[in-house]
Amino acid sequence: MMSLFFVLCAYLIGSISFALVTSKLFALPDPRTYGSQNPGATNVLRSGNKWAALLTLTGDAAKGWVAVWLAQNLALTGSNPLLIAAVAFAVFIGHLFPIFMHFRGGKGVATALGILMALNIWLGLAALMTWVLVALISRLSSLAALLAALSAPIYAIGLAMPSEYLPMLVGMSLLLIWRHKSNIRNIMAGKEARLMQKIPGQSE
Repeated sequence: MMSLFFVLCAYLIGSISFALVTSKLFALPDPRTYGSQNPGATNVLRSGNKWAALLTLTGDAAKGWVAVWLAQNLALTGSNPLLIAAVAFAVFIGHLFPIFMHFRGGKGVATALGILMALNIWLGLAALMTWVLVALISRLSSLAALLAALSAPIYAIGLAMPSEYLPMLVGMSLLLIWRHKSNIRNIMAGKEARLMQKIPGQSE
């Protein structure tokens, strides 16, 4: 019962959309109405407000980290890898399919990063560096996210992490790829929006 409680709490934490919260705080348009229409940090950045995008990124990553930390430190079952994996997946699913937004959420990149950082700092840093390097070279956030997602389970194997984590990491990677299917089509067609590309009519 306690394990179910932590999984449910993780899902509800994941359902909080910092893109919407931040946009309201900065009096920005709803991120679901412009750009990629995705409630995430990259799309908020297209509004031209870098601070709003940074706050969105931080909040979405933090909720992934917090949910896993709670399972690691407060669960009465102790440091149970299976419970931690379930909580990690639940907070990720909450971001993708939030109950507060009619199950239409973001793509999960920042939340996944927070989860990886909580599971293992080296795993998180490896995935982050993969994203940074690909983003700097291509200026395509979506491509960077896809390659970072694909690399995460491989890094986890290299770090000899608990085997219970691997199905969860593979599941997260597959969902990230699925959520980026429109981006994949745009990349192949040469139409994918690049980082820092603002929406028309927005000022710095």
